[in-house]
Amino acid sequence: MGGGVNPARRWFLAYAAALVAASCVHLPALLAAALGIALVAAGRMRWQLLKRSLLALAVFNLSVSLGYTLVALWQQNFVAETLLLLNLRALLMVFLGFWLVSRIDLLALLAGWPTLSLCATLAIGQIRAYQRVLEEFRMAFASRNPQPPRLIDRARHAGTQGGALLDKSLTSAGEVALAMRSRGAFDA
Repeated sequence: MGGGVNPARRWFLAYAAALVAASCVHLPALLAAALGIALVAAGRMRWQLLKRSLLALAVFNLSVSLGYTLVALWQQNFVAETLLLLNLRALLMVFLGFWLVSRIDLLALLAGWPTLSLCATLAIGQIRAYQRVLEEFRMAFASRNPQPPRLIDRARHAGTQGGALLDKSLTSAGEVALAMRSRGAFDA
C-alpha cells in the first residue's frame, strides 16, 4: 500500500464518522444544517444526488412516516419534531451514501481484502448485467411506442420487466448455488 491510507479509505472513514455523528444528533435544525453543508460541499452534483436520495427514500420514508403518524395519533402523543428528525436523518445519511459512492472507487476501498474485493467484483458484474437488461427493456419499449404510452401500457411493461428480472435472478441464484455446491460450499 505504501504511504498511508488511500484516498478511498479516507473518504470512507469520513463517511462513517459522519453517519455516527448524524445518528447522535437529535435536533432537526442541526441535521438540516448538516444537510445544507453536505449539499454545498457536493458541488455541481448536489441536485442530482439530492434527487436520487429523495427517490430512494420515497417509499421507505412515506411508509415509516405514515406508520409513525398513525400510531402516534392513535396513542395521542404525536410529535412533529420526531417525524422531522427521522426524515432529515434518513435523507442526510442516504445523501452522504450516494455522495460517497460517486466519489470513490469501491474496489480501491477494498484493496488489501481479497475476499471482499472478489465479492464486490461479482456484485458489480451482476449490477452491470441487470443495468444492461433494464436498458434493453427501456429501448425496446421506446421503439414499440412512437406515441407517449398510456399509464396502463407502462404498468404492463413494468410488470413484464419485473418478471423477467425475477426469472433472471432465480436462474442466476440456482446456477451459483450449484457451482458452490460442486466446490464443497454446502453440505449435500
